[in-house]
Amino acid sequence: MTGPVLSFEGKTALVVGGSSGIGRAIARGFRDAGAATHVWGTRARVEDYEKPDELDGIDYVQVDVTDAGKVRAEAARLRLDILILCQGTVRYDRQEFDVETFRHVVDVNLNSMMACAQTFYPQLAKSAGAIVTVSSTAAYHATRGNPAYNASKCGVVGLTRTLGQAWANKGVRVNGIAPGYVATKLTEVTTAHPDRLAAAVASIPLGRMGEPEEMAGAALFLASPLASFMVGQTLIIDGGMTL
Repeated sequence: MTGPVLSFEGKTALVVGGSSGIGRAIARGFRDAGAATHVWGTRARVEDYEKPDELDGIDYVQVDVTDAGKVRAEAARLRLDILILCQGTVRYDRQEFDVETFRHVVDVNLNSMMACAQTFYPQLAKSAGAIVTVSSTAAYHATRGNPAYNASKCGVVGLTRTLGQAWANKGVRVNGIAPGYVATKLTEVTTAHPDRLAAAVASIPLGRMGEPEEMAGAALFLASPLASFMVGQTLIIDGGMTL
């Protein structure tokens, strides 16, 4: 792919969940487009991740986003123009049918998004900023064995609509992206098995998995002036799979 065509010079962006996969690609996209870019992740140091050099030039902080006090404390350090909410987890092998596991997944995937959005809202209102949520095409179809993941992603789409409506007249635009099959750590349950991978690719009209950088392009678009009249929308980016 070619480099970014948008400029975010003079802007500050935070990617929550930007330490790997789609979130990392989004963080790198904003960095390369000139934004002062910050990432919140789960590990103590950026060096604890694979290929930490990919986050060169990005400020990394460990934040448990299910801890509202920690979110508020770290938010006080920043003055944002752009907030990307990309945190997420999943539990396979039917673990999500356990109520405590269900609650944990929903807490990370949905509740923490509301907590982060609400915490940063006052400063985003001052900067006429933008929020971009990352959900999943799972919000538009059933996901066998993963009720918490599915319910939480449905919730993110609804949250995006509602916050978009509520905050538009305050100067904060809220939109989202819903990725389909993208090769990341969360999809290794599919990509690591040739038969499952073949079945997944067969369901995609473009005939391939998506790349994290393709999700990043949509996130940069939604945070840019090019999307200045978009509010509460979630863009499905899945190579046509949900068609």
